[in-house]
Amino acid sequence: MLEYHLFLGRNIAGRQSLADTEWADFAARVVTPNLPDGFTAFDAYGQWMNPATRHISGEATKVLIVAVPDTPASDRAIKAIEDAYKAEFHQQSVGMTVAPVCAAF
Repeated sequence: MLEYHLFLGRNIAGRQSLADTEWADFAARVVTPNLPDGFTAFDAYGQWMNPATRHISGEATKVLIVAVPDTPASDRAIKAIEDAYKAEFHQQSVGMTVAPVCAAF
């Protein structure tokens, strides 16, 4: 199995930060259909450096954690979430870590 951590920034250029209701809607429309066996999401604070400008900024963040089989279907599901979040909320990137784990539910 693989454990993914996705770091989803909540600052959105030109408007207020992503609201809890917007996150709930995104989770229902995009995350749940792609990860129907379940996931964990929580609020955090993080910072990152824009690789183009080298500017460091901090922001509220949603962290999404999921353990999934190491399969092409799982990879596609994670990529679909990442792509949808970037497109819908005008994000330059989504931070991600992935590591092999032993897991049982």
